[in-house]
Formats: sequence, structure tokens, C-alpha cells
Amino acid sequence: MVFANPAYLYLLLLLIPLIGWYIYKLRKTQASLQVSASDPFDLPQARSWKVYLRHVPFVLRMVIIALLIIVLARPQSTNSWENSSTEGIDIMLALDISTSMRAEDLKPNRLEAAKDVAAAFINGRPNDNIGLVVFSGESFTQCPLTADHTVLLNLFKDIQMGMIQDGTAIGLGLANAVSRIKDSQAISKVIILLTDGVNNMGEIAPVTAAEIAKTFGIRVYTIGVGTQGTAPYPYQTPFGVQYQNIPVEIDEPALKQISAITSGQYFRATDNASLKAIYSEIDQLEKTKISVQQFSKKQEEYKMLAIWIFVLLLFEILLRNTLLRNIP
Repeated sequence: MVFANPAYLYLLLLLIPLIGWYIYKLRKTQASLQVSASDPFDLPQARSWKVYLRHVPFVLRMVIIALLIIVLARPQSTNSWENSSTEGIDIMLALDISTSMRAEDLKPNRLEAAKDVAAAFINGRPNDNIGLVVFSGESFTQCPLTADHTVLLNLFKDIQMGMIQDGTAIGLGLANAVSRIKDSQAISKVIILLTDGVNNMGEIAPVTAAEIAKTFGIRVYTIGVGTQGTAPYPYQTPFGVQYQNIPVEIDEPALKQISAITSGQYFRATDNASLKAIYSEIDQLEKTKISVQQFSKKQEEYKMLAIWIFVLLLFEILLRNTLLRNIP
């Protein structure tokens, strides 16, 4: 038990003079009878039960005052202890939205599979600030770091291929994500970069962006998306959608170098299951870096004391006006 306002407990010292005054007044008001001999009073006299109970109203009054003072001090229970995850992790997602993400080696296609798995990842980390950068030939911030995951997930739904110039500017996308997270005060800063191609556009080389990330203490997890060999790619023709197998070209050496420079890891997702497993692994890797601390969950305990005060006050008034009533 702890008190929010412990200084009020010093008011309990006021009970000492109140008790002293009661004893003094009690002795002062007792009548004395002078008689020539005390022999008639030497015989044992039966005392009424009221003699023993005459101090009860005063005792009840003191208890009520003491309880009122304790209520003012606001007693709080600290019996309930919980483990709180103060994650302190900020995460930027850098997502490739180039037209090659339309390939259907992941279902329904690479982009939609990446969006679905990333959304599940976001839902599993309610205490993190998470943001989103998209890139193809250019890059822009779809959502800055936010704890409002509802807004972030709604913005995820709006992502589609063709929003910006086509191409694959991995370095530019990574640099944009770095600029959005570098000033974070979080314990841990992480970028998850997902792409299915080779850097072929942008003014910033992927390795240069990785070096910048390293400077700011940012870990980068890179994910290459695409099956081995060739993947079915849909084309719209006058006769409907036709499929053609296109070669899967992922610049794995560059992605591995990015992750190595920043103390992250590189992953390869060849289907939906492996992509989901990758995000689960990243989730676990980052949770090992969470600082866990205990905190006390305090609860106000004055309500029960207030009920006792009310009950004792009624009992004291009842005794004083019925069984222990003083006759002037």
C-alpha cells in the first residue's frame, strides 16, 4: 500500500491532543460526593453495561477522523505488477511498387502479397512507430512515422503500381526512408526494404544510402521478392489478359551488402509462405532488442474506506442518540 499524498498522514498527530482533551474533560466533569463515612460504599456494586460502553462514541469519532485523513492521503494498492514492453523501436517500411511487382509468382501478385504480410506485421507491433516509403523510378513518403496504425493501414490500401515513374531506384528509396527515421529518438531504428529488381534509376547508389543509414545507427533488413528462374507476368491484350514468363532478376549482392553494412540481414522470399516467415523472423529479431521493465499498476483504494466512514458515522450517531444518550 502506498499513498499519493503521504504528507496528509501527519494530520494523524492531531488525534493525540484530541484524546488528551477528552480525558481531561472526562475527569473534570465527574461529580464528587463528600460523605462522613465510606463504609456503605465498600460493598461491591454492580456496574451497568453502559458504563463500559460510554467511551464508544468517542472512539468511533477518532476512528472516523483517522480514516478521513487516510482518505485525503489517497491510499493506492501496488499488489499488481505487470511486465511492460517499452519497445522503443521505430520502423520504416520501404516498398518497391515498380510494375515488375505485378508478377504472380506470389499470390495474387508480389505487391498485394507484400502489402498483406506487411499489414499483419504492423498489427503485431501496436507499440511501435511505423512509417511507409514507396519507390520505383522515384520515391516518396506515403506515411511518416506514426503510432496511429489505423491511418497507416488505410494508406497501405491506396498503394498501387503506376503511382510514380516506373523503374527501380533502390538507393533513392532507402535514402528517403533514412531521411524519415534518422532524427528519431527511439532506442532502435529499423528499415525493412522490399524489392524484386535491380537498381537502375535514381541519383543515389544503394551502397551509399546504406553508408548513410549506418552513420545514423539504422539497421536495414532487405527482402528480395521473386521465385527462382522465371515468373508469370500478366499482359493486357485485345483478347484479354495473357501471361508470359519473365526472368527474375534480383540484385542479391547489393541487397546483402546493404544489410551487412548496417548490421541487418538479407532475406529471399520465393512465395507467400516464405515472405510471411521472413516478417515473423524480423519481428522476433527486433523483439530481442526490446527493453523490458516492470511497472506498478496502482489502483485507488479510498472507496472502501469511505464506505467504512459512512457506516461508522451512522453507528456513532445511533448510539449517541439512543442507548448511550446523555441526560442533561
